[in-house]
Amino acid sequence: MLEIIYQDENLIAINKPHGLLVHQSSIARDATEFALQMLRDQVGKHVSPVHRLDRKTSGILLFAFDKPTEIGMQQQFMNGETDKKYLSILRGFTADEMDIDYPLAKENGTLQDSFTHFKTLQRAEIDVPFGKFSTSRYSLVEAKPTTGRMHQLRRHFSHILHPIIGDRTHGCNKQNKFFKEQWDMTTMLLHASELTFVHPITNQKIYIKASLHQEFKRVMQFMNMDL
Repeated sequence: MLEIIYQDENLIAINKPHGLLVHQSSIARDATEFALQMLRDQVGKHVSPVHRLDRKTSGILLFAFDKPTEIGMQQQFMNGETDKKYLSILRGFTADEMDIDYPLAKENGTLQDSFTHFKTLQRAEIDVPFGKFSTSRYSLVEAKPTTGRMHQLRRHFSHILHPIIGDRTHGCNKQNKFFKEQWDMTTMLLHASELTFVHPITNQKIYIKASLHQEFKRVMQFMNMDL
């Protein structure tokens, strides 16, 4: 059963768990469950996703019940008119605040302007050796991407050498192996926590918040982090 965190006549939002695909994809033929089909079955109505979340990213995933709402919301996401916030745990101690203004290439090689602002909420240094270091350092950050490029946060944090823990594509393989062996943790620690937008039908301002899933909380707990 999916956790529904917002619903009206036109829109419905779930708190997507880590590891759940939004819909069927040729990239992940191993998957047998998809948020789209699960939500349709759960509410007994047709729904269409209006934006994307990576399979291993958790948090707010918004769907529309009708075509005008779907088109209106997709335009807002494409035009950068939504306000999105993410929580993530990164390798190392990050700056208090930073703007990442770094273009990202599409699959065809075309560069796209890409902008992310983040602030550090907490830092943790735990007494577990890693490599040549006697301790391990991590940061909990709140990120606000103002563009919506593919894997933007994952690629931006990798670019500044503070990759997201659990990111297999753009992250640190040594850290990912470390977390698997030390804590049996394979989740990517990226969570879409807050979303603000103007309702395309009612013109009301809508604010949605999604609580962290248990695996993210477990990592925060052994790092002595607390929101």
